[in-house]
Amino acid sequence: MNSSRPYLVRALYEWIVDNDCTPHLLVDAEYRGVQIPAGFANDGQIVLNVAPSAVRNLQMDNEAVSFEGRFGGVSHSLYIPAGAVMAIYARENGQGMVFEIEPTSPDDSPADGGGAVDGEGGQRPAGRPSLKVVK
Repeated sequence: MNSSRPYLVRALYEWIVDNDCTPHLLVDAEYRGVQIPAGFANDGQIVLNVAPSAVRNLQMDNEAVSFEGRFGGVSHSLYIPAGAVMAIYARENGQGMVFEIEPTSPDDSPADGGGAVDGEGGQRPAGRPSLKVVK
């Protein structure tokens, strides 16, 4: 059975935008295949504003979330595999959903060093994801 995560992310994104709030994604920056600008992740995580006014060419499918965003005034293309999305929530009130870490198969081991664009790889942190209040 397919993962429900990409379906829920799309539904919650639409719900947050329909309620005039700002959707944010909490992403595991060390997840295999994540492509984000180097130097913007904290503790292996990054929070991304994915509001329609903040990104261009937003695509959400069953495999990944991809878009163009600006970091420090420079445009970057981002690619977030669905399994790397740890949470989606509204900035204004925190309403949204935190996702469990999906078990990975032995074939998904980080042998080729996925991760941030700058090539930094590493093991995923053990334990459950944590959500921090960002003001």
